[in-house]
Amino acid sequence: MEIRNIAIIAHVDHGKTRLTDALLQQTGVAAAGVSMDSNDLEQERGITIYSKNASIFYKDTKINIVDTPGHADFGSEVERILRSIDSVLLVVDAQEGPMPQTKFVLKKSLELGIKPIVVINKIDKPAARPEWTHNAVLELFMDLGANDEQLNFATVFAIAKQGIAKLKLTDESNDLTPLLETILKEVPVASSLEATAKELRFQPFNLAYDNFLGRLAIGRLYEGTIKPGMSVFIKKPTGEARSGKITKNFSFKGLERIEADEASAGDIVMVAGLPDIFIGETICQNETQEALPAINIDEPTISLNFLVNNSPFAGREGKFVTTRQIRERLERELEVNVGLKVDFSASEYFKVYGRGELHIAILLENMRREGYELQVSQPQVIIKEQDGQKLEPFEELTIDVPSDMVGAVMDKLSRRKGSMVEMKPEQSHMRLMFEIPTRGFLGYRSEFVIDTRGEGILSSRVVGFKPYAGDISRRSVGSMISMMTGKALGFSLYNLQERGVLYIDAGVEVYEGMVIGNTSKGEDLSVNPIKGKQLTNMRSKSTDEAINLTPPLDLTLERGLEIMNADEYLEVTPKSIRLRKQLLTAVDRTRANR
Repeated sequence: MEIRNIAIIAHVDHGKTRLTDALLQQTGVAAAGVSMDSNDLEQERGITIYSKNASIFYKDTKINIVDTPGHADFGSEVERILRSIDSVLLVVDAQEGPMPQTKFVLKKSLELGIKPIVVINKIDKPAARPEWTHNAVLELFMDLGANDEQLNFATVFAIAKQGIAKLKLTDESNDLTPLLETILKEVPVASSLEATAKELRFQPFNLAYDNFLGRLAIGRLYEGTIKPGMSVFIKKPTGEARSGKITKNFSFKGLERIEADEASAGDIVMVAGLPDIFIGETICQNETQEALPAINIDEPTISLNFLVNNSPFAGREGKFVTTRQIRERLERELEVNVGLKVDFSASEYFKVYGRGELHIAILLENMRREGYELQVSQPQVIIKEQDGQKLEPFEELTIDVPSDMVGAVMDKLSRRKGSMVEMKPEQSHMRLMFEIPTRGFLGYRSEFVIDTRGEGILSSRVVGFKPYAGDISRRSVGSMISMMTGKALGFSLYNLQERGVLYIDAGVEVYEGMVIGNTSKGEDLSVNPIKGKQLTNMRSKSTDEAINLTPPLDLTLERGLEIMNADEYLEVTPKSIRLRKQLLTAVDRTRANR
């Protein structure tokens, strides 16, 4: 049986997972309603976070499909996948056209010499413009330096939601057969007798865990065959080798893993029995074989400290609260999350390096759901020195906003050292492109939603390290800090809500030093949120007018990481997310300021 290996890449929300699900269902390997986004967080947020693989069978050909994330913060998931496949389906929204992450994933593919198949999806949208999108994709290929063969890409038009694909817009079609035929025609065959006859070489691009089998390595079999019971050597990219033994071997059918007696070159398989295997290492048959090239990952752009929670409410909700437990959890995360780095050298905290706020927020969300309780410091951008020059990471922003809101966006971004690269009118809005230091971009998303009244679309991608842009004042509001411990009362919050935006509602427990809102004047303010109304024998509560509280700003993990100040911690527990000052009492804060 012939084998073809493809990955599906696209900007977030352009329809990768929907297309994969439709392929699985139409080829009969998955039931209706089964989705690649199986993780709880993925289903809640409607985005792909972890790359996953499946396989379909069409005309005596096994097609291995890897579904990749579309968000720039999970770029490391995409980078390691592209090495192990032979072609990519580049999915582009027929209305939006190429977006920042389209550029990011396509650039990586073209650099590896992969010839993509372009799928223009969502052609049923009322504002769809497939011909314009096709030309925009062609321009993007040219801008990224595609060679002549890559420029001669095949294009398929699709409605992934309905499971329909066409080679021409005028064609009649009621399924994805045109896309499957294009895959067979354009994607090179991965399996060959010549490669199978060689000695084993296998490289994992992903890791999984099983309670009975331990760590599992998922990767591509480049040469030879692999069987349970085989003795193998594991080689690091540096050349060091150690021995191991394969205990089980699995191949994929749909989303299920099936135990196999043997797998041959070209296939994507999962193996058990190597408890210390890491992504990018090479599994060989003998010690003298050369290791496959290492999988390179873009470096992190932000760092923050993970600490044990020491607030007055510490230990109330969490199951895992000690330094040792947090350390063990981070060590486990490092095994599968290649975009993350952790420095364990300090005794009071762990310094965690990540690709962006969402990358860190997903890790924290997973930890709190598992019962961990901790606090984190404000994310800081990684500054590095090169040839005596100070460098910092920059991001490219693509912003779609109604034309009457362009001024507000330009004003905010220019204050944050953003420079406009391009501005062009689209169908019903303006598209702006900016380059901005990551330092200036941190904390802007929530402001953007308010400035554009929820009508704007903002996408970003890291473009690399550039010369330091100077001082940036990011935050114009101060913190409203509780100076008492107890239960917040509506009477007190009613009077406080005029001073700024509250993060808590009536009835919420607070402690001294906890940040309960922000102040519009820009200075920190200590307040008493537990003060009740003084009753006299002349008046009763019922004779006064009802208190109307404005709904508080919901403090999510991403929002907390965005709005926190340098002298604050974000307290993360299984049930609560709180902001607090690092020094809880006003006296300690005054002393520190001196």
